Amino acid sequence: MRALYAVIAVSLVCTGARAQETCPAGEAWDAQMAMCMPIPPLTNPPQAGGLPSPSEPLYLEHMTSHGHMHEMSNAGMYDMMISPDGCASWEYYLFGMSMCQPRPDVRGRFSGMVMGHLALTDTGVAGTRSRHSIAAPNWIMADGGIDLSHWNRIELDVMLTAERWTFPDRGYALPLQIGEENQNGVPYVDAQHPHSSPLMGLTLTDVLSFSSTKTRILRVWFSPRGETTDGPIAFMHRATGTVNPDAPLGHHLGQDVGHVTSTVIGAGFYFSNRLGATAIEASTFHGREPSPTEIDLPVATPDSAALRLVQQFGRHLTAAVSVAYVNSPEGDGANTVRISASAYTEHRLGGSHNWRAHTSWIWGGVTNYDHAPFLTSFGIEATFSDEVNTPFARLEVLHRTPAELAIASATPNDPQFVGSLTLGYVRHVVSLWGFDLGVGVSGTLGILPADFQPAYGGPVIASGKLFLDIRFIKMWSLGAR
Repeated sequence: MRALYAVIAVSLVCTGARAQETCPAGEAWDAQMAMCMPIPPLTNPPQAGGLPSPSEPLYLEHMTSHGHMHEMSNAGMYDMMISPDGCASWEYYLFGMSMCQPRPDVRGRFSGMVMGHLALTDTGVAGTRSRHSIAAPNWIMADGGIDLSHWNRIELDVMLTAERWTFPDRGYALPLQIGEENQNGVPYVDAQHPHSSPLMGLTLTDVLSFSSTKTRILRVWFSPRGETTDGPIAFMHRATGTVNPDAPLGHHLGQDVGHVTSTVIGAGFYFSNRLGATAIEASTFHGREPSPTEIDLPVATPDSAALRLVQQFGRHLTAAVSVAYVNSPEGDGANTVRISASAYTEHRLGGSHNWRAHTSWIWGGVTNYDHAPFLTSFGIEATFSDEVNTPFARLEVLHRTPAELAIASATPNDPQFVGSLTLGYVRHVVSLWGFDLGVGVSGTLGILPADFQPAYGGPVIASGKLFLDIRFIKMWSLGAR
């Protein structure tokens, strides 16, 4: 890994030496071009329901012209896309993907997108359970759709990963993380499991629009493998999670574990109102969780159900609540109920570098899971980003049982609270051939109760991570718009 360290060190020195000049009036710093560029003229943005607003500047729509995006870094473009206030007047906000989606418009119009993320990580853990691991969390997503008429649109979404082959057999080191088993039936303990490879998701969607002037959208979809309608925005899609290579520790505790689920049939209704915009989503699905180490695509009988309510309050706050009944997710006959509540804020701080602040507040709970009657988790995430710099933070408090962490105990299934604090920073280095290359560093402190401390050698677990961050996004539109 000396080569990795050398690349990171040289990149930081070089990018630190390249001072971004203060741009003259009417221009802004473009990280991809490494120079000041003229600011395109702004048009009026949409309100939360998709109607034009006469008073505030638009952040995404003014960059769209004749089917091409104004040149900017992929990180900046992605940040625009996953912000609810970035949706154009001809789009609506889809909570599960945290992304603006086009409404049906003109027969024959095609729009598509390909985006992906790869983090090459080197992680070290101190203490009694010290460990060093190298891994590469990754995913690529392709989305395409065509308008069959001004009120009907068909979409196909595919999400792929190679984590089955880019993670160690034990998973990569992540203190206090649990969930799933490897191909030998050994549980992942203090380690992050890979996601189902190579296919994480495959979804066919029919989009129906009942109004040409405001948001009145019905979506109906089928996924042999896809996302249920419960939990918060999946960590890899929300603005505060995409820069952090690690999955949250609360991932399996009523949070976003449903983002990889077998045989999902769902429907959602999206409409504007006085508060902003509302989404009501429901789905039925097969409860047994796919094995992350099996290369398969089973289609089974739906035996579980989920319901989610999402409300946008103006341009800067989105909240959601959900509940799901899941039939035997671990295949042991234990049925569970998952519940969650989450809120997301977004603010643009202005300045010459267009700083933006995002926060996510997430609570989740699950009944009858891992032989415990109820387990709960709470997490806060925050990022501050411009076109080059992204400091980030994650704070979690959640239940863990001694059995989950392979700790000998007279009461192995009695949960106790643990904590975790992560601080990190990603620096955009260069954009080449449509790819953004960045370097990142993060440090994490895990906080343990007294009963867990002998197994870890003390009250605190310290770990650190260096990583290369590579991402890309490309969008196309043919026809109208």
